[in-house]
Amino acid sequence: MKIRARKLTAAQARRKTDPKVLRCSSSAELEGLTHFIGQERAVKSIDFGLAVKSTGYNVFIVGAQGSGRTSYALKSVREKAARMPAPSDWIYVNNFDEPAKPLAIDLPAGQAKKAEEDFTKLIEELKSVISGAFEKSSYEDAKAQEISSFQDQISKMMNHVREEAEKDGFLVKRTPQGFVNIPLKIVKNGKGKKEFKELQTDEFEALPRKEQKRLKSVSDALTSKTLEVLRQIREKERALKAKLSDMEAEICRTAIGPYLDEIREKYGQTKKFAQWIDSLERQIVANHALFIAAARDESGEVDFTPYKINVFVGNDPKGGAPAVWETNPTFYNIAGKMEYESRQGYYYTDFTRIVSGALHRANGGYLILDAEELLRNFMSYDLLKRVLRSGLLTVENLSDQYSVMPITTPRPEAIPIKTKVILVGSYYIYYLLREYDPDFPKFFKTVAEFDYEMPRTPENEWDMARFVKTTAEQDGCLPFNKKALAELIEWASRLADDQNKLSTQFNRLKEYVVESSAWALSEGAKSVDRKHVLRAIQEKRYRSSQTEEKIRAAFAEDIIRIDTDGAVVGQINGLAVVSFAEVSFGHPARITANTFMGQEGVINIEREILMAGPIHNKGLLTLSSYLGRVYAQDMPLTLSARLSFEQNYGGIDGDSASSTELYCLLSSLADVPIAQNIAVTGSVDQFGNIQPIGGVNEKIEGFFSYCLARGLTGSQGVLIPWQNERHLMLNHDVVEAIRRKQFHIWSVKTIDEGIELLTGCPAGKRRADGTYPEDSIHGRAMAKLKRWIEKSAALSRGQKGNAPSAVSRERKQ
Repeated sequence: MKIRARKLTAAQARRKTDPKVLRCSSSAELEGLTHFIGQERAVKSIDFGLAVKSTGYNVFIVGAQGSGRTSYALKSVREKAARMPAPSDWIYVNNFDEPAKPLAIDLPAGQAKKAEEDFTKLIEELKSVISGAFEKSSYEDAKAQEISSFQDQISKMMNHVREEAEKDGFLVKRTPQGFVNIPLKIVKNGKGKKEFKELQTDEFEALPRKEQKRLKSVSDALTSKTLEVLRQIREKERALKAKLSDMEAEICRTAIGPYLDEIREKYGQTKKFAQWIDSLERQIVANHALFIAAARDESGEVDFTPYKINVFVGNDPKGGAPAVWETNPTFYNIAGKMEYESRQGYYYTDFTRIVSGALHRANGGYLILDAEELLRNFMSYDLLKRVLRSGLLTVENLSDQYSVMPITTPRPEAIPIKTKVILVGSYYIYYLLREYDPDFPKFFKTVAEFDYEMPRTPENEWDMARFVKTTAEQDGCLPFNKKALAELIEWASRLADDQNKLSTQFNRLKEYVVESSAWALSEGAKSVDRKHVLRAIQEKRYRSSQTEEKIRAAFAEDIIRIDTDGAVVGQINGLAVVSFAEVSFGHPARITANTFMGQEGVINIEREILMAGPIHNKGLLTLSSYLGRVYAQDMPLTLSARLSFEQNYGGIDGDSASSTELYCLLSSLADVPIAQNIAVTGSVDQFGNIQPIGGVNEKIEGFFSYCLARGLTGSQGVLIPWQNERHLMLNHDVVEAIRRKQFHIWSVKTIDEGIELLTGCPAGKRRADGTYPEDSIHGRAMAKLKRWIEKSAALSRGQKGNAPSAVSRERKQ
């Protein structure tokens, strides 16, 4: 019998890179990489998204970690931002009319910091300027003249009141309780002259009632006149204060005018800022006493915070637009916050403690965020959508929304936001948002997909060598010779699991560049050679291989049983892959099958105890369908079968063992032993066609390691789907064993090709009458199934013939 399975050569097990095609002896001779390789589709999508100005064309960059998605996003965004004009600066200033609502003012790029410095300097200068203006003799003389004039008027008015009172026989006297009218009496002194004396209370009461009434009436009239005069005095006093205040205001205004005119000339082009400067001038004039006090008292207790400027966002006028990468997108880091200061048991804040967020700093430019980090932080994603929807952002603290008790806090004026947002995330996050957030497609209309692989063309191999050159220079690594470059290119193909592809996981490739150089340096080499690259690969795997070694030890010590010689009916070596983090390794798995007469069909023991996943269960049902197609076209299947992954305690999923299970079943049905020196992997469809699987390199290397530990016999090998030939990038020791014919790989397209290799027995071709040759696998299996049908029918007839009739049952009763 001719074996139809294809035996692969060493050249087919690993695609080599000829160092000669690199056209260099060392990476030092190459030019550095100046463009991003392998992501043409993503690059075009990002460039398009950054160019479109319309609302909603923010960019979501999707791809696997390590594909360079974030690096390229930063590079392209920074390059584009550098060519754009710098956006406005933003400052917050005190709202003198409503202090709880600080004003936001935009200034030309670069002016915010200068304005802060100029206004700080201005306030310091005005302290001495105002104080000096009020220390001049002209001010004191004018003030004294006004006060003297006021006092003269008051004296005249009060003298007039007293004179009028004396005419009526009264004395107007000032007491702590106010002015009182005291009646006077005429008496002669010792010289016989007449003089007025105050009328005592007992004297007043001794007067006739009519005289008392008259004196009271005169007193009341005098009181009315006195009150009127006092009212006039108060008016004059207010007028004096107003005049003095106007005089002081004019003096202050005259003193500070030149300084404020200089500020207006420098910053008055911004209308809102010019209006605030006018408001500032009024406040300084109204509170000039504070400046005088500050100038005369060096203790610094006077608070001049209301006159300060808070530089909220400052941009470099020559630095282009901002490109902000926020690595920790918390609510406050994105939206800004109000900072508080603890002061003797209470918390204090003001407009100078308003801190900008990433959205503010990226205003007029670009903001790059990690999508997963964004979703992980409470309220951050909702905030981002709210800003993209409204175009406005107000600084507010979360406590304002979620505090049990309402707290009075400043409400800064909202700032208009024009920022292009770039989110970077995995496919899982992208599809999650696309599926469950109806707003997501409205705000992120541009999607850039980063591929995890690229074609292995000569151009891309050349660019990969240039990538090594650039990485080595950036990280201070040794140059790589051409053999080391070739080995790294082959490893990039292994990471892609495809001879015709190269991995675009540049972060992982960078690790191997750095570690290869480190091993070369440890040996005192002046350049990195192929052996150093191989050692970096081996050592990196060794550092994470403890679990793998434990499992291999269990095989070596026969704790987990695997046969690699002889032939057994209903037993086969399957292959499984264990993956965690970035570590994947394969190992053999003993699969057994028992078939017997019955009606239950094929049952997987793992499925019955819920240790099998849905994909594995699907493979089992496909297997059952195949049996029906091959053997049950003219008769029913009278079959019960049990399949088991022996010594499997951790569950199993995937359909890569469905062909292996089918081979095992056919062996059991046909009573033909399967060679135990061949491990098998591959999926199967309902028609018996072999389908490709994943992890083919890990699976082959896992079985090879086991066979190597037991001793290579020259007959051992692995059977794989033919489609997986292109995915072979096996380790050098496996390739060398294949070259020496110590280990083998076969590929098959159908179940029939595989079963012939495994059993040495022809599969058998269906005849026109639906039968198979008797000595074939299918012929033997069908013969057994027919015997089971006949036995089942005989048993069924015997049970019916032995069944007691109703009459006999009645007689027995």
